[in-house]
Amino acid sequence: MAFINLDRSKFKSNFEHLKKMFNESEIAWGVVSKLLCGNELYLRELIDLGVDEVHDSRISNLAKIKSINPEVQTVYIKPVSKRNIPDMVTYADVSLNSELTTIQWISKEAVRQNKTHKIIIMVETGDLREGVMGDHLVDFYAGVFELPNINVIGLGTNLNCLNGVMPSTDKLIQLCLYKQIIELKFNKVIPWVSAGTSVTIPLMLTKQLPEGVNHFRVGETLFFGVDLFEEKVIEGMHGDVFELNAEIIEMQEKPLLPIGSLAANPQGDIVKIDEKLYGKSSFRAILDIGLLDVDPKYLIPADEDFEILGASSDMLILNLGENPNQYKVGDLMKFNLKYMGALAVLNSDYIEKRVK
Repeated sequence: MAFINLDRSKFKSNFEHLKKMFNESEIAWGVVSKLLCGNELYLRELIDLGVDEVHDSRISNLAKIKSINPEVQTVYIKPVSKRNIPDMVTYADVSLNSELTTIQWISKEAVRQNKTHKIIIMVETGDLREGVMGDHLVDFYAGVFELPNINVIGLGTNLNCLNGVMPSTDKLIQLCLYKQIIELKFNKVIPWVSAGTSVTIPLMLTKQLPEGVNHFRVGETLFFGVDLFEEKVIEGMHGDVFELNAEIIEMQEKPLLPIGSLAANPQGDIVKIDEKLYGKSSFRAILDIGLLDVDPKYLIPADEDFEILGASSDMLILNLGENPNQYKVGDLMKFNLKYMGALAVLNSDYIEKRVK
């Protein structure tokens, strides 16, 4: 069975790096745990770091967090469906919302459960995923702030999640201004401007983050140490917290080109023939992992001496050339992962999860 390792030392180092950075800037933050796909082994590793606020897009994952440590503040980070509101109010202390009707339903359920539920109102700032349009925000808040058992603790936004719109100082200043307008008009205090995500961290590092932004929701940079503006690992952080290991189940020298009439494969692709490769061969390895587990484009080979040729549902095919490292059947091949690759692997029940 293929397996993925989480490197505890590197994971802790990344967490401490972010913690120091946010503490120095007096910014509150929580960890987005959705990458871990509710894996209890990894969730415990996260909680053991000393995390006091966890964000997730699956209610069942928040329930696991509460079972591990009920004191951790849990945040549900997508608009909740009506039928899931009772469970959401049970397991999430905070939720991100952009529909007045939904918040009214949450209020009724919070009253039923005798709980106060905290709300971050999401504001549209250009990426066109969830969020109230700025022109409607004052009226929206007017319909929310007097609802029973609801406490609005912040305004938030998401960028770069759908259309790739990047955060900018101007966009974040506008969000801070919305907060000031609402506070003045309604004589209320809204504690957070939750405009920070992993993609916003570079603005913080370059001193371009408006002072009013005081809350971050961070996942990708914790797990991959990445600066998403420049797509490189931040100095002092680690990009290889996760390592995928897959076993060679076949190793043979074969022609570089397929033999016979070609049609579309099960993925709908037709192989393009490079006539210069006729008559040539290489060592090919087949690994015990496939498209059912991860799209090969999200895998980063740890060894530069091989390339990924393709995959079927359960097998990954590598070109090892002349096999200079003398790989053989039973050997493990190692891969680092891009974010979406790690998400797929961690969501797969067929990949064993380990801690290194």
